[in-house]
Amino acid sequence: MIKKSQWFMVWLLPVIVVGGLFYPLIGYLVVAMIAFFLALSVFAGRYWCWNLCPRGAFLDIVMPRLSLNKALPKVFVKAWFRWLVLVSLMGFLVLRIIKSGGNLIIIGAVFVGMCVLTTIISIIIGVFTKHRGWCVICPMGFLQEKIGRLSKHKHSGGDNE
Repeated sequence: MIKKSQWFMVWLLPVIVVGGLFYPLIGYLVVAMIAFFLALSVFAGRYWCWNLCPRGAFLDIVMPRLSLNKALPKVFVKAWFRWLVLVSLMGFLVLRIIKSGGNLIIIGAVFVGMCVLTTIISIIIGVFTKHRGWCVICPMGFLQEKIGRLSKHKHSGGDNE
């Protein structure tokens, strides 16, 4: 079932992916969302993923019609693979930011480019597996999950002292 919040948020994906190609500073919206929702994950875990993620909303609204609805590769749920995806994409992101020479427009374009790349990957995965298959390996979701668990562990550990 598609949530009202998803209908509200889905429009952000084309704004970033298409609009960002013409106005790269839109890429800083990606930075703002990353920062805000990683901070939110301390309290709400992966709440962002299932309720507010523009790509997740797109995958829920559009991709079920296109998906073959096949099982995900078992490697997708392996921690080492999820870490590999996270480290690879973040390494690629950091290298591109370093190569930007500090140019704010280029840095914005780097974030737009990362959003375009991961959206294309999510569509390909969504067609050949489950419509939201990307969400299993999404670096943002993986970080939220880890931060949420760490926060819960820290809070529960404090209660026992």
